[in-house]
Amino acid sequence: MRILPVSLRTLLVELADLNETLALFASLQAEPVAGVEEVIPAARTLMIRFERDLISAERLAARLAERDLSRPPERRGALVEVPTLYDGEDLEEVARLTGLGVEEVIARHVGSEFTVAFSGFAPGFGYLVGGDPALHVPRRQSPRTRIPAGSVALAGAFSGVYPQTSPGGWQLIGTTPVPMWDLTRTPPAFFQPGDRVRFVPIDATEAARLKGDIAARATRAPEPDTAPGGLLVQAAPMPALFQDRGRFGETGQGVSASGALDTGAMRLANRLVGNRSDAPVLEITSGGFRVEAREAAVIALAGAPAPLTLTDASGRSLAAETGQALALEPGDRLTVGAPRQGMRTYLALRGGFAVEPVLGSASTDTLAHVGPPAVAAGHVLRADPAAGAIIGAVQPAEEPPFQCPAPGEIVTLDVVMGPRTDWFTEEAIRLFETQIFEVTPQSSRVGIRLEGAEPLSKRDQAELPSEGTATGAIQVPHSGQPVLFLADHPLTGGYPVIATIAEYHLDLAGQIPIRARIRFRPIRPFAEIAPSDRQDIP
Repeated sequence: MRILPVSLRTLLVELADLNETLALFASLQAEPVAGVEEVIPAARTLMIRFERDLISAERLAARLAERDLSRPPERRGALVEVPTLYDGEDLEEVARLTGLGVEEVIARHVGSEFTVAFSGFAPGFGYLVGGDPALHVPRRQSPRTRIPAGSVALAGAFSGVYPQTSPGGWQLIGTTPVPMWDLTRTPPAFFQPGDRVRFVPIDATEAARLKGDIAARATRAPEPDTAPGGLLVQAAPMPALFQDRGRFGETGQGVSASGALDTGAMRLANRLVGNRSDAPVLEITSGGFRVEAREAAVIALAGAPAPLTLTDASGRSLAAETGQALALEPGDRLTVGAPRQGMRTYLALRGGFAVEPVLGSASTDTLAHVGPPAVAAGHVLRADPAAGAIIGAVQPAEEPPFQCPAPGEIVTLDVVMGPRTDWFTEEAIRLFETQIFEVTPQSSRVGIRLEGAEPLSKRDQAELPSEGTATGAIQVPHSGQPVLFLADHPLTGGYPVIATIAEYHLDLAGQIPIRARIRFRPIRPFAEIAPSDRQDIP
């Protein structure tokens, strides 16, 4: 067992194999450690997020060292059958790699009983173990940019089904018409950790019939909102997104937290209108957003200091600034311009927005496609009628917000080195700590794509087994150009993480605009805790 730093409140436990990983995961589920908030299992690791006010990293490591990993857990969940058409593009390649015929590959896959070890990568993606060892094949050397939803695939000791169209490098052997992720189901994920899974072969006719039946049961689109009142969205060049503090406790289904990228701005906007600080807000990126009030309302904007244009029904200009409450009357129009600094401005409505939570949160996850729909022109924003009892007095900011960075400006972000720093050359680590990286236009809520003058080199091209990734993780793909994961990042990743942003700089990272530049400043909250050190831990 190795315990590696991830961030100020997250560590990675590296174990010998999947059996040890599942044994420790089961132990922590049966006997939780006080202060542990979240545990994300993967092939050979557990990523553990903890509350530092309740337990230190060193004390947590000592508690983990006490656990018995010699007996894998008994996982006898429900038996789930997956109707599968074996028509995958890589069937012949899998046959070549295994030395089996195509029909034998299919027979061995059908004859196996798998177990859902853990979830990750995307909502509803279950990592299935326990199949025929003859079917253990490597990932493709060149990943595909688009794999259709429902693709049944193999990689290493795992089998799995892609729940949505996405890039991927697993070997495709078939397809299933059954959706792996469906928010109309309870729970939405078709696979739950511990479930037993069998693949049942079907022909093309049966696959088409099942697909048609599922499509016929699909929910109809909601009717447009034509009721009077509310705030009518007249322009949204980049669709705005509802966000709150995030969606927690759903990692077992492969769902990460998401949430507002600048949580301080979210809280400030809510305080300015008298809402609870974590009420849903509207995250507006790069301005251009315009609303017309069709009833009296009180709003506030915080975050990136965007220029505001407010006019009344007669066209007369009214004073308006971010960072203050604004009283709107019917006919008033408010335009949020492009921020001079930063990227994201947060709009709060007194009483909170009337928005339906998904899995307990109003946050919209753009990668996982979980949460309320994006807000575009024609959408009507309404206050939550049930929130009237919790509206309070307007409250000032608890502390001055940070200065949002501007394009071209150098932003310094504190980072915790690890957990995979040892995968990189000494020169790459030196470059990471001294080089200035530019934010490219290929950035989003998923992550900030960076470009440095010199790429970061790994010691070798070995493949890293998928492991949990934290918000703020800086992953380095084959190109050597880092990607800084933001709130909508995948739950697990397969490229080494060289460092992770300190939690107190995550809001700042969420406001860094395109063409700004980033310098990373390493800090050292706690060192790697090796097994030989544990007897000295208090």
